[in-house]
Amino acid sequence: MKWFLDVLRGMVIGLANVIPGVSGGTMMVSMGIYDKLIYSINNLFKKFKECIKILLPYLVGMGIAIILGSVALKVAFEKYPLPTNTLFIGLILGSLPIILKQIRGARINAACIIIFVVFAALVIIPKAIANKTLVGANANGGSQALTLDVGHILLYFLLGVIASASMVIPGISGSMMLKIFGYYEPIVTQALGGTFKDAIPSGNWDLVLHNLGVLLPFAVGIVVGIFGVAKLIEFLLKKWKVYTYCGILGMVIASPVVILMDRSLYEGFNAVIGIVSVVTLALGVFVAFKLGGDPEPVKE
Repeated sequence: MKWFLDVLRGMVIGLANVIPGVSGGTMMVSMGIYDKLIYSINNLFKKFKECIKILLPYLVGMGIAIILGSVALKVAFEKYPLPTNTLFIGLILGSLPIILKQIRGARINAACIIIFVVFAALVIIPKAIANKTLVGANANGGSQALTLDVGHILLYFLLGVIASASMVIPGISGSMMLKIFGYYEPIVTQALGGTFKDAIPSGNWDLVLHNLGVLLPFAVGIVVGIFGVAKLIEFLLKKWKVYTYCGILGMVIASPVVILMDRSLYEGFNAVIGIVSVVTLALGVFVAFKLGGDPEPVKE
């Protein structure tokens, strides 16, 4: 049962990683597994058997959700954008009690407040920039061509490093960064979703190979970024735990704001959509509590 629940938690993280404005790291915090996963990533080569046993169900769930999400979420966001987003806002809001437990009893000083505000701004500002700069075709997720030359392959690797922030740092959406650069739609739904939805079923192996040429350097970048950022996060949690969680709290609280800043969510809004959105918001909070709980300890 625990393994199955961990797969489900991994699926929630995977879905969050393909949604612009939603952070996979936030979902880890919301389910009380953030410290444990950071520890397992950083000690994977030192304690391989122990750490892979912890990580495997989450990786399985993430893999399933990312593949299915790249296809299904595109439809959900196109047809039901506001209720879909409020579901994830509910998941994010459900994470707040767990974060607050991490700093319960600590003295909150001016430095904590400044860190909270700065990190909240770091989440909101990129979305504000996106609202100003994403116009026309780019506003719908990017119109960049996926060519396979040395320069672009290096770019896909760097984009993977940037996107990995979504998996490790709560509140930071790697998918939103891709959207700002104009590569969200091409990489997530075109290359990844298109491979499983169109290219493989139709036997278009040339397109499959082309998409793999894009996705492989992107995936390598994600792996490199995850290990690099995880090391930094572990160091910060050990040395300045309260300050680190103040920053995380700022990013998590800012995440729903970022989601609701998307003007396209309100197109065709009516009373029914409003009611359904409230229901999905409540469902998200409920799921967060069921999948969450007290943070699980790690073995040093």
